[in-house]
Amino acid sequence: MKADVVLAAANQIIKKRGKDYGSAYENHERIAVIWTVVLGHEVTASQVALCMAGLKMARLVQSPDHEDSWIDLAGYAALGSECVDDR
Repeated sequence: MKADVVLAAANQIIKKRGKDYGSAYENHERIAVIWTVVLGHEVTASQVALCMAGLKMARLVQSPDHEDSWIDLAGYAALGSECVDDR
């Protein structure tokens, strides 16, 4: 899969999820609040994106040809950057 195809697909998914769940920052901040309670220490929105990217990397170790995981990984990188900008 070409890089431009991966990035375009990630962008489309981000737009659709934004319509479903609100802005990236709002959604990741909401997740961070829940993870903060569960883990017992503060978690930030950008850390949520990093952890989700890590999840995708772990899956890719097992299945490196799974295209959706590459797309999701690119998407979480973009969302993490956006969360840092929006905080």
